[in-house]
Amino acid sequence: MRRKKVSIIGSGHTGATLAFIVASHGNADVLIVDREKNASVMKGKTLDMQQSGSILGFNVHVNSTVDYADTKDSDVVVITAGVPRQPGMSRDDLVQTNEQVMVEVTKKIVQYSPHCTIIVLTNPVDAMTYTVYRTSGFPSERVIGQSGVLDTARFNTFVAEALDVAVNDVTGLVLGGHGDTMVPLVRHSQVNGVPLNELLPPEKIEEIVERTRKGGAEIVQLLGTGSAYYA
Repeated sequence: MRRKKVSIIGSGHTGATLAFIVASHGNADVLIVDREKNASVMKGKTLDMQQSGSILGFNVHVNSTVDYADTKDSDVVVITAGVPRQPGMSRDDLVQTNEQVMVEVTKKIVQYSPHCTIIVLTNPVDAMTYTVYRTSGFPSERVIGQSGVLDTARFNTFVAEALDVAVNDVTGLVLGGHGDTMVPLVRHSQVNGVPLNELLPPEKIEEIVERTRKGGAEIVQLLGTGSAYYA
């Protein structure tokens, strides 16, 4: 039976980390796509990943390419390409530059994998997801942005830290845009079934909400270049 094929556009920190995570699950072959100037580094990363399979116990193919034709018949395509966020920048500062990247990349994806599902990670992810949706002509259920998942993960992590509990015990949800307008649903958040507002005072909850909204900026500032890529 043919294994699933996942193509990842962009070989930077986010793309390479994602490729390794997908490969390590052992359910899909992985192909990383980037520009010619990144071909050597990209090849080195995929060789390293492929050779780690013997240690970690996965048996899939991990390859790289500069030719979008090699992505043909992908089941899932993940877009991580684009200009990364720098300290002092908001996600919205990246709109014009990364929008053009999304249009160009999406046209190639549709050409070679017209039945795939596209997942967008490039910032500002809400606007870029809409650009991909509009350009692709795909139904909405096949174009997915990952913003709410990451924001919820940050919120849950900060709650777990505040209460010194396992993050898996926290059930939270963040809606809205991937930025300062996001809305953590505090009154629907629980820890082992207990409402959050029964466990933390309002001022601590507000502190967690604010840190969640600025979670990406905190990481960008600490890294100095680029943005979060493990989560």
